[in-house]
Amino acid sequence: MNGDGFGSPPWGPADPVPQLEQTQAVPGLGSVPGRDAGAPGGPGAGVPADQDEVAGDDGSGEKKDEGDGRPRRSHRRRRSFWREVPILIVVALVLALLIKAFVVQAFWIPSGSMQNTLAINDRVLINKIVYHLRPIHRGDIVVFDGTGSWNFGSPPPSSNILARGLGEVEGLFGVSHDTSIYIKRVIGLPGDKVACCNAQGQLTVNGVALSESSYLYPGNVPSATKFSVTVPAGRLWVMGDHRKISDDSRGHTGDPGGGTIPVSGVLGRAFVIIWPPSQWGFLNIPATFEQPRLNAANPAAAGGNPAALASAMANGTPIQQTASPVPLALGFAGAVPITWLQRRARRRLRSRRARS
Repeated sequence: MNGDGFGSPPWGPADPVPQLEQTQAVPGLGSVPGRDAGAPGGPGAGVPADQDEVAGDDGSGEKKDEGDGRPRRSHRRRRSFWREVPILIVVALVLALLIKAFVVQAFWIPSGSMQNTLAINDRVLINKIVYHLRPIHRGDIVVFDGTGSWNFGSPPPSSNILARGLGEVEGLFGVSHDTSIYIKRVIGLPGDKVACCNAQGQLTVNGVALSESSYLYPGNVPSATKFSVTVPAGRLWVMGDHRKISDDSRGHTGDPGGGTIPVSGVLGRAFVIIWPPSQWGFLNIPATFEQPRLNAANPAAAGGNPAALASAMANGTPIQQTASPVPLALGFAGAVPITWLQRRARRRLRSRRARS
């Protein structure tokens, strides 16, 4: 016992604390004191205190591949991206098909029946939503299926789901096997009386004369064929702007419906020319169809003697599907965020599973 009444501790004096330079690196933990630190040939010899000894680990938490020093995470991200590409393409195609079926579709004009409003080789977009929001107006330029009203010799559409699906995909790229699609201007709505012509040689709808000089092909008369029809319920009277050569309602008066087409056959309203750039523009309804007495709006387009009409009918279908970047572009625009969201959700799910 010493003078304070306490005995000596059962352990010896503490070991001396090594100097700062006498340290060694421990992988992933930095520097800690060690006896052999700094000794020639020792474990810590020649290794800086802030550098890991583990090959391929730079302290950032990312493992590197031996040889090139690039992070493995970047390789994983690259592989993940290429795995996402097929999903992105499939989602984009599905969205593009939905847009083509229900929103907008492109068509190519191979004939001159709508000149000068639409020229040969023009590409137009049709709006498939508009007639779910408002009724068809006089003066609208519509694309319709003539099967059953004008084209009786056309084979019925295939009932095979795969064949129909392939046809829809082909339509995205401008491939079309349909020969019964037409584009015309609506002149008469259900219940309208359409006649040609009055004393001034003008086409009349419900007794109201139409001033057609803004869209009628130069040199054409409103119609070389005299007619007077009352449009049946659920049907439309349509004509082309190049009256002399247009195969329209006038040339099908002997068909069921007396040359009219069913409203149910209308695919949509042509609203804009997208190609060529020199023809860019919207297809508006002419002012003559906005006369108060008509209480609707839609221009007329008709004309042609029987020989000219027969020649026009022999020229084949007046309109065909064409490739357009719009459905595909909208499809990819929608596919990118969808793919990104599902990828993010998958990562979160994996992270939660790893924590548990």
